[in-house]
Amino acid sequence: MTSSRHSTLALALAVALSLCALAAWALLPRDGQHSPTVVVSRADIQSQVTALGTLQPRRYVDVGAQASGQILRLHVEPGSEVEAGQLLVEIDPATQRARVEAGHAQIDALHAQLAEQRALQTLASQQHRRQLELARGNATRAEDVQSAKAQLDASAARVRGIEAQIRQARAVLRRDEAELGYTRIYAPLSGTVVAVDAREGQTLNAQQQTPLILRIARLSPMTLWAQVSEADIGRIKPGMASWFTLLSGDPRRWEGTVRQILPVPPRPLEQSNQGGGSPVGGQAGQSRVVLYTVLIDVDNEDRTLMADMTAQVTFVVDRVTDALTLPVAAVQDDGHGKGLAWVLTANGTVQARRLETGLSDRQRVQIRTGLAEGERVLVEPPQNATP
Repeated sequence: MTSSRHSTLALALAVALSLCALAAWALLPRDGQHSPTVVVSRADIQSQVTALGTLQPRRYVDVGAQASGQILRLHVEPGSEVEAGQLLVEIDPATQRARVEAGHAQIDALHAQLAEQRALQTLASQQHRRQLELARGNATRAEDVQSAKAQLDASAARVRGIEAQIRQARAVLRRDEAELGYTRIYAPLSGTVVAVDAREGQTLNAQQQTPLILRIARLSPMTLWAQVSEADIGRIKPGMASWFTLLSGDPRRWEGTVRQILPVPPRPLEQSNQGGGSPVGGQAGQSRVVLYTVLIDVDNEDRTLMADMTAQVTFVVDRVTDALTLPVAAVQDDGHGKGLAWVLTANGTVQARRLETGLSDRQRVQIRTGLAEGERVLVEPPQNATP
């Protein structure tokens, strides 16, 4: 009986305490009469533009073949480190070597013809002088003198013609020797072989276009090709600070500066108008998204960055440090540096304040004038409130 009485008293006491706590909570002054509040505090704010981009080596060269033929030796593979002047590819030189040998033989034949023609020129000169001596003694006819002079001039012309043929043959020979040299391809710069597009035994035809064999690139520095929309491109300037992260999930953040803004965008993306409303830009069923390319250089000494990686880049348009700030939701901003906030005063009343705002990072906004540090501001204006 005593135990049951004690249980009843304990239950009654617990209910009484709960009712007292609820009554006290209801009577206490609190911000719950209004919307939640936030405190004016100091923070650093950056005005930013974000975009996606692709990493590429800043300096690279595509190595092609200037000579036709079959690849005999390929001395590198993707990932190979090469030095400028290193032998990369050997192409079968049989055709080019045969042309060089034929060129030398042609020049030798022309030299033989030239020697013969110079001998005939000497004979024609002697015959012409003899006819002149006979003419001075009236011992020959005028026609014979003229014929000798014509033979001398003709032989001299044939000598000049053969000399011209020799110069032409030498030019052709130099071309053929150059093509023979093209059968051995050397590295034009030091770097890393990032792609190989040919294989040993493959036949190359360089008559119509230059066949690409491989690509050599210097992997530091890298260049981020960021695509920025036309709505934000006006805020980007050369020399502007930026940083980016990789979509691969690497937590590291890379710093860089804007080197260049390409003035002409790539071909605009044509996207279907999914909304079913009026077409954008007057093109039925299509909308144009214009993106401009911004180039950002970044060091890559540890070779972490690789070609064609996708990055999320952030451009720091402006920044302030240790500024008075509020969450964006607590400020009615007109977008022109003016705003309105509802301040909860110490005595529990609500006061409207005109503000001068500054930078915003889409989460917090800078408060230039109108508020003091530590003041509490309603997130939403009170009902039926007028400034």
